Amino acid sequence: MKKIILTIVAIVLIGILSVGGYFYLKLLKPNTGDFEQKAYLYIPTGGTFKNVIDSLEKNKLLKNIESFKWSANFMKYNDSNIRAGRYRISKGISNRVLVNMLKAGNQEPVRLTFNNIRIKSQFAGYVARKLEIDSVKFLTMLNDEQFVGKFGFTPETVFTVFIPNTYELFWNTNQQKFFSRMYDEYQKFWTAERKKKAEELGLSPEKVSVLASIVYWETKKSDEMPVVAGVYLNRLKKGMKLEADPTVIFAEGDFTINRVRGRMMSNPSPYNTYMHTGLPPGPISMPSVTAIDAVLNYQKHNYIYFCAKDDFSGRHAFAETMEQHRINAKKFQQALDARGIK
Repeated sequence: MKKIILTIVAIVLIGILSVGGYFYLKLLKPNTGDFEQKAYLYIPTGGTFKNVIDSLEKNKLLKNIESFKWSANFMKYNDSNIRAGRYRISKGISNRVLVNMLKAGNQEPVRLTFNNIRIKSQFAGYVARKLEIDSVKFLTMLNDEQFVGKFGFTPETVFTVFIPNTYELFWNTNQQKFFSRMYDEYQKFWTAERKKKAEELGLSPEKVSVLASIVYWETKKSDEMPVVAGVYLNRLKKGMKLEADPTVIFAEGDFTINRVRGRMMSNPSPYNTYMHTGLPPGPISMPSVTAIDAVLNYQKHNYIYFCAKDDFSGRHAFAETMEQHRINAKKFQQALDARGIK
């Protein structure tokens, strides 16, 4: 009798160990690859369990796909609870950990950094490479007068809403939510103090950003930006044309131009400040924060003119009179000719 009991106990223990071993192999055994770099699983909005399996297989994220399928079924992970997103797949985790992460939607956010992007279409392309956003649809939205008008912008000024910085967003953020997030950041940036300074200049925040975009492309020297901003503000006060070369380059749509002259300066585009008085209808690039603050904190002086120095240092020679400006400009033109810059 004692032998029979021991035999039964042994059989039960073997059964328990067998079941435990089976569950360990399926659920608890490490099943993700040994990645040298970060690995991610992307699940699109409206995705299915098949999408998850296809992506895991295509990117070779698992050692055993069948054990994952069994675990997902056991843990009731299926089409009814698929959560879109970008999921960091760590090396050596089990099916149980992976399924729990996917069911909970614990995705890793995307860090989105942008600064001084030239035009809206380039920005739309950049965002589409980082988030689950269609670049064409996003650009169409930015050019939709009715949509941007709800936020107080026009298709020309809407680019000023994007304040250069690094932001964290979930990969599956759609274009409307992305814009709303950027508008919230825009409102935080334009504090009461910044708005007051803009008002004192007689400019709206959008117009400050338009001028800032010109200042940025005139000089990359942060200490010189307030001086350049002061020149343009002096011209605006006097009703003079800004005559800013970067606006001509923008109007031409050719950002490889090194020297503005000739027919370019008579381009009828509303962005050409050699042809039109006042600010252009929109920014000529995404304005930088440094340039925006340079306009708001411009240097007060009597300069009306400036041109690049002939030493190609990236700095400028400033002048109060046309006579002095012509001397400075001649030096720079001669330096350009000497270097064969057309």
